[in-house]
Amino acid sequence: MLLSLPNWIIHVFSSLEWGGAAFLLFRHGSLSGRPALRIFGLSMLPHWVGSFFVLGYHATGDAIPFMLDMSEVINLFGSIALLLATMNILRRLPKPAESGITASVFIGTMLIAGRPQSWMGEDVFDLILQLSSVVYLTFLVLLVMVWKRDRTVFSGVTVGGFWFVLVFILVTVGCMYVATGIRGYPTLSHDDLLHGAAESLLSISNLLIAIGAQKSITQDRLKRTGRPLSG
Repeated sequence: MLLSLPNWIIHVFSSLEWGGAAFLLFRHGSLSGRPALRIFGLSMLPHWVGSFFVLGYHATGDAIPFMLDMSEVINLFGSIALLLATMNILRRLPKPAESGITASVFIGTMLIAGRPQSWMGEDVFDLILQLSSVVYLTFLVLLVMVWKRDRTVFSGVTVGGFWFVLVFILVTVGCMYVATGIRGYPTLSHDDLLHGAAESLLSISNLLIAIGAQKSITQDRLKRTGRPLSG
């Protein structure tokens, strides 16, 4: 296996944190009486399943590219599920009196040196990554719109956690370039230090989502008991 024990711990905890965040958001939906939030929690499960394919890919020493491809396909559907779930929440919220938020997202195609080997071929692999990125960015924009309309639906920490995924992606791209283009490794997975550093950012992102969800649950319980809510 290419990953060291500390790197494995980071990867496993990252997966567990996402699963925990999904459960907490589902619980938040139950306590707050918002079925759409429960659906949102369930919509996080495809990404969780995809993370196990990544773990399996690394467990084989990155020897079965099909597992990595499957994770990307599942993550694409996961991003679509998050987008649809957020749209479902948004349409249930009252529209603001002022004009809605206009957001335009420009996606540039990047050629990344040292990309993982793909069983489906580089062109298909890149297409899936690009589609998933567009869908996820659209989800992020709608997530902010939900938060601006009703800040009791999602904690700001949760919203920030989802956005922090972009930091993870950008740093990972940079680490891939350094690992393959400068340090001479075949892939980022072979550079345990940079790989672990990049993955730790995803763990932070997932942890923020979970912490924000727990904060929302605490507010739900305080509201039920009639105690004043903290700001």
